[in-house]
Amino acid sequence: MRWRDRVFLVPLDVALFMTAPKADLPLLEVRNLRTWFTSEGRVVRAVDGVSFHLDPGEALGIVGESGCGKTVTSLSIMGLVPQPAGRIMPGSSIRFRGAELTELSTRRLRRLRGTEIAMIFQEPMTSLNPVYTVGSQLLEAVRRSGGVGQSRRQATRKGVELLQEVGIGDPERRFHQFPHQLSGGLRQRVMIAMALAGEPSLLIADEPTSALDVTVQAQILELLHDLRRSRGMSLLLISHDLEVVGEVCDRVVVLYAGEAMEVGSLPQVFRQPAHPYTRGLVGALPRGRGRLGGLEPIPGSVPKPIGPRSGCPFAPRCPDAEDRCWVQLPPLFTVNDERWSRCWLEAE
Repeated sequence: MRWRDRVFLVPLDVALFMTAPKADLPLLEVRNLRTWFTSEGRVVRAVDGVSFHLDPGEALGIVGESGCGKTVTSLSIMGLVPQPAGRIMPGSSIRFRGAELTELSTRRLRRLRGTEIAMIFQEPMTSLNPVYTVGSQLLEAVRRSGGVGQSRRQATRKGVELLQEVGIGDPERRFHQFPHQLSGGLRQRVMIAMALAGEPSLLIADEPTSALDVTVQAQILELLHDLRRSRGMSLLLISHDLEVVGEVCDRVVVLYAGEAMEVGSLPQVFRQPAHPYTRGLVGALPRGRGRLGGLEPIPGSVPKPIGPRSGCPFAPRCPDAEDRCWVQLPPLFTVNDERWSRCWLEAE
């Protein structure tokens, strides 16, 4: 057996960054991120030790069921965790271009948001103000991202160009319309245009297709893929749907109960999932074209992230759970040089 075919137990911080380029730093490094909330006197561990990296120009997907900590992870990166209930705990690290974001002042974070890092939220209708036109909201995004010195005509021209870039037909007319006059797909394209106004290096897309039908969903995913290629930016795509992530991402992080269960290249994770939870997600996908069949749902539901934990959080739903799974959380084992899995089965 070759050394690369064996399974090694390595420290968490070392394992997750083995594939990072040696010459250049990753664009984004998240290490041991713990974001907790206080609710009715109880501690809610929404994110509890997540680590990953994102290279320049790369597309990384974060997947998992609702309640696994995906959105809280993105809000932590953006510095938008609701206060005072939410808090990024000491020992967490979020580095962007080598700078520690958890140590930045609120003012510096605001300058970073919308310029270097931009985010598309889940539901465009709730993100767009219904009493203002698309153009007025787009102009605000343009000016906040560095176009303050531009005349209104110059800012309007850039806004129209952004609408055209994201595939909106007749952008001059759409510029003067209100959000309710646009379809869901067009509103999502407007949100993407606003996110692009600051020429970001990193675009975070949180469930960008969850409220769209299948046809429009495919169009939005194709748009994100093309924009990433043409602009050379990195993409962090958050979704509960493995197929959505599979359309545009290079690697994937599988979250469960606020922890990373599996990290690896997308082809390997899809074809040969290592963690039982990932196998469950893949098994729950519809098989075949044009018909539904072969679904294997995961029994049970995601546990509530309240109070201290012991053992693997997936143990109550895992068909392969052993005695030690209930009492000791497994570390991330190295499956190969491109993948890690948090499962005791990898140690055998």
